[in-house]
Amino acid sequence: MASQFGTVQLAHEFLAAHVKEGDLCIDCTAGRGNDTAFLCGLVGESGKVLAFDIQPDAVKSTNELLEQRGFSERAEVFCESHSEIDKYADEGTVAAIVFNFGWLPGGDHSVNTRKDTSIEAVEKGLRLLKPDGVMSLSIYYGRDTGYEERDALLKLMSELPVREYTALVSRFVNRPNEPPISVRIYKGR
Repeated sequence: MASQFGTVQLAHEFLAAHVKEGDLCIDCTAGRGNDTAFLCGLVGESGKVLAFDIQPDAVKSTNELLEQRGFSERAEVFCESHSEIDKYADEGTVAAIVFNFGWLPGGDHSVNTRKDTSIEAVEKGLRLLKPDGVMSLSIYYGRDTGYEERDALLKLMSELPVREYTALVSRFVNRPNEPPISVRIYKGR
């Protein structure tokens, strides 16, 4: 039987090791709400999670999941582009930021994240991170979409100042097709 270990597990283990109760976190691509809910569990009652998605269906799904899990008070969900995150948080205040680039799970593949707004959002997110803050990127690509975005994101990671950031890229080399790429970024003190 094939291993089910994947990008989500890598992201969640990384986030869980760094997020503490009372922290402010951002889910830049809310999707079905799973990462938003996961972060809500980490920040506890005294923390806050901001979540963004441009698709009303994703915002609805996220809000429903938060309600089911009793996390509605811990999160604010915005039907807005992830490139607008700097309107909602100040520089140096965010403990963790998570992105899932690609398309809404189970959704229309023609509606997906785009290179320009994704790069803008990551750059803004890096400024929002507090010292010792972390960012997780899961890059989904394949068929006829996501290659340009993938290449631009990986280029940006390779150009991050080494004195400020540590960026680790993980690839599944024994999986068929185009397996997602996991990127974990740590912002130094």
